[in-house]
Amino acid sequence: MPRERDGLSAIVRVVTQWLFVPILVYGLGVGFFGHLTPGGGFAGGVVIACGFVLATIAFGGRTGPAPVFHRWAASLEAVGAMTYLGMAALGWSAGHFMQAWTPRGEDFTLASAPFLVVLNLAILLKVGAGLFAGFMVLVLFDRATGATAREGGDA
Repeated sequence: MPRERDGLSAIVRVVTQWLFVPILVYGLGVGFFGHLTPGGGFAGGVVIACGFVLATIAFGGRTGPAPVFHRWAASLEAVGAMTYLGMAALGWSAGHFMQAWTPRGEDFTLASAPFLVVLNLAILLKVGAGLFAGFMVLVLFDRATGATAREGGDA
């Protein structure tokens, strides 16, 4: 019986090592500049989650950056949600929920721009960590049941 190894071939691992950081930087860029260009927190979070999914598939679930991020995924998702709700609650000081917190009389000026960046980053954390956590639940469920596509007859 062949020994079960973790992850994919050496070529896939090397390419993943080269691409992992650029994927994360691209996802952060999409999140940071989503208020100026197409994209935003959701799209950036999906890109970052795809980077971690790629690392998980290439290295397996036990090595690489995926296990470390998996331990932090729930915390990062909670931080994203609390940051989003905190920024939304800051709008109450201006009189309305989910409006940019700016000094009185300065609505729709450049002073309200950082509000959008922080909201995009909060959504990026929430979506990226949530999607990756969902993927890891599926991976762990598959390992717990011991089922594979070949055993179940699905090719």
